Amino acid sequence: MPLVPLLVVAGVLGLAVGSFLNVVIHRVPRDESLVRPGSHCPDCGHAVRNRHNVPVLGWLLLRGRCADCATPISARYPLVEAGSAALFVAVAARFGWSWALPGYLYLAAVAIALAVIDLDVMRLPNKIVLPSYAVATALLVPAALLAGDPGALLRAAAAAVLLYLLYRLLSIWGMGGGDVKLAPLLGFYLGWLGWGAVAVGAFAGFLLGGLVGAVLLLTRVAGRKSRVPFGPYMLAGAFLAVFAAAPITDWYADLLTPLTY
Repeated sequence: MPLVPLLVVAGVLGLAVGSFLNVVIHRVPRDESLVRPGSHCPDCGHAVRNRHNVPVLGWLLLRGRCADCATPISARYPLVEAGSAALFVAVAARFGWSWALPGYLYLAAVAIALAVIDLDVMRLPNKIVLPSYAVATALLVPAALLAGDPGALLRAAAAAVLLYLLYRLLSIWGMGGGDVKLAPLLGFYLGWLGWGAVAVGAFAGFLLGGLVGAVLLLTRVAGRKSRVPFGPYMLAGAFLAVFAAAPITDWYADLLTPLTY
């Protein structure tokens, strides 16, 4: 089936989901309802008009300010919406018209919400992480069976256990509890793709976190005792594996292969 219509639908869906993720990012850490009240200015309390609720365009029409009290609206709102759309399009291009696509679109949405929340409050809320296990199972189990690859489920479960044990061990040296709870979920998704994806995703998370941490230390933005959220790097590493595990593992295998003449 043609890929272009799928990418268009994924982009529009990503914009809509991104708008909802802004609500999740703001309210979940505060233990507020996602349903009531409706979208409103947190400063003056006035409801956001429907025409201003259009993803990205609404923020542009308002020029980044509340229509009622002129309080500045963070640019993060349109960035989350546009970023969600871009990631949804990339995931749709990666999986195409497949049974696995809904599962990885869900992971994309969860990843954006968790990364931003962790950067904000240095916490990965159980209200998002724990239900995601049930959603991942509900979406990827039928995908594996319908694709005729039940072995993917065994590999996914094994990878989830493996990453849990790894992060549980690291928790002895200070790894956060939220990271430990997130690791098996990422292991399940990466294991579904293959062991190469598990290896790349796990290693890339530590590599990205280490590189950013070193930059923060060198620029004195953070000190040795500063708390730095690790969730965003775990998620970034996982998506690096989703998109590029095969070429990365091939490149590494070539490095290990002796040259022959």
